[in-house]
Amino acid sequence: MMHAGALCLLLAASNFGTVPLGLDALRPTPEDNPLTPEKAALGRKLFFDTRLSRDNSLSCASCHDPKRAFTDGRPVAVGVFGRKGNRRVPTLLNRAYGKAFFWDGRAATLEEQVVLPIVNEKEMDLTMDEAVTRVREGYGEAFQRVFGRPANADDLARALATYVRTILSGDSPYDRYVGGDREALSEEARTGLRLFRGKANCVVCHLGPNLTDERFHNTGIGGLDDPGRYAITKQEPDRGAFKTPTLREAAGTGPYMHNGSIATLEKVIEEYDKGGKASPSLDPEMRPLKLTDAEKKALLAFLKALSGKIREGN
Repeated sequence: MMHAGALCLLLAASNFGTVPLGLDALRPTPEDNPLTPEKAALGRKLFFDTRLSRDNSLSCASCHDPKRAFTDGRPVAVGVFGRKGNRRVPTLLNRAYGKAFFWDGRAATLEEQVVLPIVNEKEMDLTMDEAVTRVREGYGEAFQRVFGRPANADDLARALATYVRTILSGDSPYDRYVGGDREALSEEARTGLRLFRGKANCVVCHLGPNLTDERFHNTGIGGLDDPGRYAITKQEPDRGAFKTPTLREAAGTGPYMHNGSIATLEKVIEEYDKGGKASPSLDPEMRPLKLTDAEKKALLAFLKALSGKIREGN
């Protein structure tokens, strides 16, 4: 007879790699970093370990808090010694499907993205050599077991990225509605969905299963102090452009925009209704929407219906 603990592990392993309703069944992974339960478990431990910060005060989870849909609820990031960043902490939900990372897209892969906060002086402020030394001291056997070699920078990135690929949000009322349950959305939310796809034209950027085009747009939010994507490409049309965030769990990931300058979804809708602030590189899709109060409420109801079930670790 199988021991109860062994049975639980077997069931967990058999479910590993499945995705919630609404997401693509195929979760993209690099050939050199396949998704495995053991690697995800190691990455999860590292994600919650404060030894990856200079003063042992912060972990990745300090800014990407599971209780806040893997954000921190602050306008801008706060790192070691209270050092403030310039941008809001983006959610890590469904980043397995990401094609560009950070607000300005400066990382091309998730493996690149997960380690940059460790070496950023405004975030965790370690050199990569220091991080690897600390990881070897605390996880030497685990890295040997998972990777067959001592801990190194590349495998640290692989472990963290693997765990982040297990952080998924789906099975929302919207997903159930699209899946055929016509009662999953209220009448008001259904009106909001029509507006989202039509008059409000949100779908031009927030499209696909993850409700983002993974591209960069200047939506007229923020001042002239942050060049956005332009700092990476040096192309003038990219000035003030930032990556389109997923709208999944939007009701729980405020404040909003790259700089955390808008406190509520209601105010986000108001800002987009105005068409954004004038800018030479303003996205051509930005224009006054002239929504009625009832339409704004319906759009808000739909955005709230994008909150579903968040899971991590498998």
